Amino acid sequence: MSIYGEIYGEVANILGADKSGHGMAHVDRVRDLSMDLAAQEGADLQVVELTALLHDVDDYKLFGRENAEALTNATEILNRHGVDKKIAQHVLHIIPTMGYNNFLEGKRPTTIEGKIVSDADMCDAIGSQGLIRVFEYNASKGRVFFDPTIRPVSAAMSANEYRESNNEHAVQHFFDKLLTIPEILMTDSGRQEGQKRAKIMQDFLDELFREEGADDWQEYLDEFRAKKS
Repeated sequence: MSIYGEIYGEVANILGADKSGHGMAHVDRVRDLSMDLAAQEGADLQVVELTALLHDVDDYKLFGRENAEALTNATEILNRHGVDKKIAQHVLHIIPTMGYNNFLEGKRPTTIEGKIVSDADMCDAIGSQGLIRVFEYNASKGRVFFDPTIRPVSAAMSANEYRESNNEHAVQHFFDKLLTIPEILMTDSGRQEGQKRAKIMQDFLDELFREEGADDWQEYLDEFRAKKS
């Protein structure tokens, strides 16, 4: 078995039971899309693949802030498998700069490899798979997917407010974060993919609001589109 297969097995042991949308199906998709983007952008495939495999093994939402800050699991896995120190350091430098929460704090990847995996990870939050993931995560928290009687909230959130937010229904999260993702992607190939996926989500919302007779929310979506055009 290759080192990637062995590391994949360790990641599966850590994330295999996850039901919040951060499990191995997510890791597989992020790795596959990362490798596609890396081929288009001319990036280091080894760094990209290792980062994609390990990017969620210390996620603060799953393992707490202490693990996230220390990168406990990622560091142990890289050391255990004798990954070249320069490559390991590159991977460990990228992971703490990924994710929407870090974006809100002004932390962004600086290397092409980091930008690629960050874009792939964010792209997996939108599109058809994004719809499935937001449904799964919302269900894991016992929240309703959509309540048309609640008016949309327009105020931007800080990083702390985002971490502590408890949206009463998932559709608000589309506007808080998901539909804004394409504009913060960092590579040309990632932005092209993000635009395709965002349209899928907007089309879904059009139909949801029509079926629900949610005129306030449809107006809000139309205004959102107008601002982004």
